[in-house]
Amino acid sequence: MKKIIVLTVGLLLILALVSCGPAKTPEPKEPEDEAPQEETLDPITLATTTSTENSGLLDYILPHFEEKYSTKVNVVAVGTGQAMEMGKNGDADVLLVHAEATEIQFVNDGYGVDRHRVMYNDFIIVGSEEDPAGLKDAAGADAAKAFTMISEKKAPFASRGDDSGTHKKELELWKAAGVEPAGGWYKSVGQGMGATLNFASEQKAYTLTDRATYLSMMDNLDLVILVEGDERLFNQYGVIKVNPERHPGINKKGADKFVEWIISDEIQNMISEFGKDEYGQSLFVPNAD
Repeated sequence: MKKIIVLTVGLLLILALVSCGPAKTPEPKEPEDEAPQEETLDPITLATTTSTENSGLLDYILPHFEEKYSTKVNVVAVGTGQAMEMGKNGDADVLLVHAEATEIQFVNDGYGVDRHRVMYNDFIIVGSEEDPAGLKDAAGADAAKAFTMISEKKAPFASRGDDSGTHKKELELWKAAGVEPAGGWYKSVGQGMGATLNFASEQKAYTLTDRATYLSMMDNLDLVILVEGDERLFNQYGVIKVNPERHPGINKKGADKFVEWIISDEIQNMISEFGKDEYGQSLFVPNAD
């Protein structure tokens, strides 16, 4: 009996010593992968059309780029023609414009590289509700016919007159109508889309506008949509990097990243949502190639 007791006590002592032994050193944890940090870019200059600024699109998307790359995008909003002249002179790093044939020529002439489609909307013809030329009833969706009717009535027409993408489209439509506009009824404003819409509203004049700028301003305009839906009113926007071989001072890295960013799925999705909450439709339709 004594032997059993001694053996039992001994066993208990051994178990106690084992349980009180030194704690096992924990295995070192592998360091967690940190989120990759985006490189910081020098500020870039974006030459673009007034419609991207007037519509509010740039205020909507550019903060994303500036935060991602800890940089600043200096926006110069002018007509497409002026924006492309800035590119030719090396005064911009990247262009966001809307005159596809001219853009392609710009690249073919060696001034730009790596052009991509970004988004589109459409042009519309707007005017006062009085509609003195009768476009609403008789022109239908035919933009050239509408221009013919305006010229025949010598109804006031406000032209941007600034070599912008909108102005280029307007001149195409006058040509299609077989009309060379001139006279007191044809008023060349020489300003951006917003200013031209305000002028047309004050003067009860017709004008050609991109839909996005009109929708963003319509609450403060006495203008209504009179002609829409003509396939000739399609309005494509493109992004182009200025050729750094012509201008060594161009911020090539910034331009590369900007183009990569604006045609990415993430930003294309942002563009597709812009305007839906306020206007019930997107002001631009993404279609990056």
